[in-house]
Amino acid sequence: MSLIPSFFGNRRSNVFDPFSLDIWDPFEGFPFSSAVANLPSSAGETSAVANARIDWKETPEAHVFKVDVPGLKREEVKVEVEDGSILQISGERNKEQEEKNDKWHRIERSSGQFLRRFRLPENAKLEQVKAAMENGVLTVTVPKEEVKKPEVKAIDISG
Repeated sequence: MSLIPSFFGNRRSNVFDPFSLDIWDPFEGFPFSSAVANLPSSAGETSAVANARIDWKETPEAHVFKVDVPGLKREEVKVEVEDGSILQISGERNKEQEEKNDKWHRIERSSGQFLRRFRLPENAKLEQVKAAMENGVLTVTVPKEEVKKPEVKAIDISG
């Protein structure tokens, strides 16, 4: 199993997870990938941020998503529920203004857009979704409906 994350770009998410709607680009990282896929030249910019790191855990009460978005303000991130069952988290980090006299030695921080989508289970209470951001971590909480236990009725056996 250790080969799968390194082969698929060091993602922690399970490639075979039916709830994850991430799109895997087999040409990601190749210099000709955007030419082959007919993507705009800006697509290379956005792919650096496209894989915003997300943890998804399920507790007895809710599904909790934690997203690393360091340096972003609350206004730069959107949380939406689409088609009644898809949680969509998106945002954009703008490039730093370049001055003509500046000499850059290294640029490692990514900029551009990110978009992550997750299919929520049927027991999600979509009208009660809450989001909060603290110290560069966005936490989205999706409460779950209580699972109703089937009513069991004992039947007397005659005879």
